[in-house]
Amino acid sequence: MKGTYLGEFEELILLTIGILRDQAYGVAIKRELEKQTGRTISIGAVHASTNRLEEKGYLESAFGEVTKERGGKRKKYYQVTLFGQKALKTAMDLRRQMWSQIAPDAFTIKTSF
Repeated sequence: MKGTYLGEFEELILLTIGILRDQAYGVAIKRELEKQTGRTISIGAVHASTNRLEEKGYLESAFGEVTKERGGKRKKYYQVTLFGQKALKTAMDLRRQMWSQIAPDAFTIKTSF
């Protein structure tokens, strides 16, 4: 298993799969990510990230049934593993902890230091 560091895009992929649940396959993940972030996402980036997340043990996948509209190709569906859920919770907890330590005026624009 590769390193367990969770990057921002990987975190977004895992969250998107959580949103999509049993409809989480490549193109659906791409579309939902674009909708949620307002970014243009390449399908290649989705595939690279899902492969990496599987290697890390954060995702598992299974192929769906053959469909005529896909020319006989099967969709690869993803599910977040318990290890992936733990990584997401750890990332969320760290962000909450750090945000809670920032003073309300910490990000006000100052004219000088």
